[in-house]
Amino acid sequence: MLFFLLLFVFLGFGQDINQTFENGNTAYNAGQFEKATMFYKEILESGEHSAALYFNIANCYYRLNNVAESIFFFEKAKQLNPLDEDIKINSTFAQNMAIDAVELLPKSQITIFQESLVGLFDQEGWSILVVISTWLLVIFFGLYLKNKTPSIKRIFFVISILIGLFLLSSVSISIVKSSDEVTTTHGILFDEKIEVWAEPNSRAEGLFILHEGTKVQMLDALQEWQKIRIANGSEGWIKDGKVRSLKSFK
Repeated sequence: MLFFLLLFVFLGFGQDINQTFENGNTAYNAGQFEKATMFYKEILESGEHSAALYFNIANCYYRLNNVAESIFFFEKAKQLNPLDEDIKINSTFAQNMAIDAVELLPKSQITIFQESLVGLFDQEGWSILVVISTWLLVIFFGLYLKNKTPSIKRIFFVISILIGLFLLSSVSISIVKSSDEVTTTHGILFDEKIEVWAEPNSRAEGLFILHEGTKVQMLDALQEWQKIRIANGSEGWIKDGKVRSLKSFK
């Protein structure tokens, strides 16, 4: 009885979310972008999130010419679905609205390949692959042990080896991705304009100016000061900066 009650509540909750999402889409298609954002954020408040939800919120803010919010939610969408072409294209449009055109540091082909491989799935996706690979390894290795026909036995053995190699690769990538997510924190700057200093005090040399929508890596913090790095490798300190971490849920 309890199971059916929980199932009923879950299904009802899911229907409410779907209806709210559709209400947001309807408002967006009608050009009511603020209203659409309200519906989408209502879903976020319920604790649900997805690449599609972040993508729609980002598009709303783009239409409203809200640079920082738009870039922030496109980045959140890319975290969950980094290979989606629509997300990448619209994210580029949003980046073009930002004042700061920060050139990326050049990357080697090996680095690009590694980042593409790690970025195929989010952390949850790689974890699921590890679990599936483990079960497949157990199944095929069990078939190898039980089968008495030499030719079929060899096939199951080779398959087990291949699955084992894939499992080891998935575990390694999952560990690397998890480590990167723990040790690296990026955020979007929400200050309309802020100066970057060489040291965490106002008597230090001013290095450059940043504007809202710039993506930064947060390196350190000292009272009201934050040490940041931008995509071209430049580092410095900002005072009382409004940086929203991309690790935050919303």
